[in-house]
Amino acid sequence: MAIFNFFGSLLGYLLWALYTVFRNYGVAIILFTVILKVVMFPLSVKQQKSMSAQTKLADKQKELQQRYANNQQKYNDELMKLYEKEGVNPGTGCLMTLLPFPIMLGIFYSVIMPLSNTLHIASDTIAQATDYISRIPGVASASGLGLYQELQIIKHFDVLRPNLTMFSANDIDKIEFFSKGFRFLGLDLLASPQGSSFMTFLWIIPVLSLVFSFGTQFYTTKSMGNGTQTGCMKAMVYVFPLISVYWAFIMPAAVGMYNIVSILASFLQTLIMNKHFSAEQLAVRKEASRAVAIEIAEGSLRPLPATQQKLIADKLVTADKQEQEQEEVKHKQKKKKSGSGSGDTASYLGSKK
Repeated sequence: MAIFNFFGSLLGYLLWALYTVFRNYGVAIILFTVILKVVMFPLSVKQQKSMSAQTKLADKQKELQQRYANNQQKYNDELMKLYEKEGVNPGTGCLMTLLPFPIMLGIFYSVIMPLSNTLHIASDTIAQATDYISRIPGVASASGLGLYQELQIIKHFDVLRPNLTMFSANDIDKIEFFSKGFRFLGLDLLASPQGSSFMTFLWIIPVLSLVFSFGTQFYTTKSMGNGTQTGCMKAMVYVFPLISVYWAFIMPAAVGMYNIVSILASFLQTLIMNKHFSAEQLAVRKEASRAVAIEIAEGSLRPLPATQQKLIADKLVTADKQEQEQEEVKHKQKKKKSGSGSGDTASYLGSKK
């Protein structure tokens, strides 16, 4: 968890920068998600290329399965050799499929620990503040096992402010500024759908997460085809949407909102990838790049001097003449043997007669 907390602290710098500009955490989450998608777009293209290459190797992989049906170890070895020969990394697809998990966990820790990971206030000061609110009955019961104590300070800042003397004046100003921007489209992004009433409409976040998750996965699976999915990707078609929906239900609404925006951004990215980076287009570009590389390599060769060219040409002519002479000698010897053999047969037949 310390790793994800550290990751959340890094993401918190970007969230805080966006928040200071737009003064709304919902808007900051949307822009944050878009920026991450743009940064990771080259990795998505790499994943698409890997999947395209695996599609081309599907027939060869089936041949290996049939040939080594009774020897799994030999099949795995030959498959790895095939991947190495074709320059395919089968783990690329799984990497991009699993990558949203640490990002979402980083978002989770940046949301539930805003004082540490977004505002980056000193840990000793935060410890004094969380120790104080842990002794308040109502807040203590809402903070659970200490995970949401920092969040409770932000949520109830107006009430707790007179007693938060452990913070400096600068820290107080930052907390107050930050606590005013968690209302987005009428939703309280600090609250969790699990513990909120129906009229808060926070239930719409896990519902939208469920619909968008399975809708995007269905479209992606249909556009890719079953043959291009590795084992981990097939499992994630159903596992990842269910996990993300559960998180959107039990975590603060800000985490679920990030999940929804991320799903929509992924869907838009898939449309762009299918239009400009489809398997057929990538295959054509790869062949074109290979042809250009061969042409450049041939063009970079320096011609030999005229004297060396004439010497090589003379050697080739001499070698051809010698080969022709040898063929003629072999032909004469074969013809001579054939003639002598027929004479003996005739003599034999004559004497017999």
